[in-house]
Amino acid sequence: MILSETYKLYNGVEIPKIGFGTWQTKSGKEAYDATTYALQAGYRHIDTAYVYENEQSVGQAILDSKIKREEIFITTKLPADIKTYEGALEYFEKSIKNLGVDYIDLYLIHAPWPWSNVGADYTSGNIEAWKALIKLYNDKRVRSIGVSNFHVKDIEALIQATGFKPMVNQIRYFVGNTQEPITKYCQENDILIEAYSPLATGELLNNELLNKLAKKYNKTIAQICLRYCLEKSTLPLPKSVNKDRIYANTDVDFEISKEDMQYLDNLHHIASTRPFRD
Repeated sequence: MILSETYKLYNGVEIPKIGFGTWQTKSGKEAYDATTYALQAGYRHIDTAYVYENEQSVGQAILDSKIKREEIFITTKLPADIKTYEGALEYFEKSIKNLGVDYIDLYLIHAPWPWSNVGADYTSGNIEAWKALIKLYNDKRVRSIGVSNFHVKDIEALIQATGFKPMVNQIRYFVGNTQEPITKYCQENDILIEAYSPLATGELLNNELLNKLAKKYNKTIAQICLRYCLEKSTLPLPKSVNKDRIYANTDVDFEISKEDMQYLDNLHHIASTRPFRD
């Protein structure tokens, strides 16, 4: 069953092959209930971020689940506008306090630039933040570290400056937008690609071309999209606050034929190809 399967990061840490995303999930009852449903459905990988403002609700749901801490893989992220060594350490402490845990399984730099200045060059700040994450890793405060929304040049700058390669790059990835250059680079360099917005933030759910394939497999469009990511050796992070859909998104233990994968690979025109979140 897919929920019990893992990828192995290059440092040997195992990470569940599918995660539950909490972006745009409101703090309080909504985030608490959604995380609770996800854990009840069998998810053991929960993805949040400081800027989502729901870490506390997510953490409370994890605590109240009574599931052993070591059985749940928790990811959170350093805010994209924090580009200093001390700032990164400070915000890590805020996140770990919000979540109510002793360690984080995966800590990511949320983006290579502040969301208010997308595309600007913050290389020196990224290096300082990365050095802080390396310290947290060496101090065993986190089990793995990585980045999000980074291009090849951004990752290579970190490696050149520190000699330490990210274990993960979390990017916007879905049928029709697979960001081939960065995906190819990461997979060739043993950096796991996590696929956020694997349903294109809902854009794909009414697509007739995908619906045709979903009917063939007797699956939902969402299940086809998630399985596509898995077939591509990426880690999808579906997000929902609807209990039925949260459960349905775990039903991806099937295979898409090579021929149908090629069909999906060629559907570049079916959805927005913007690489980053608005």
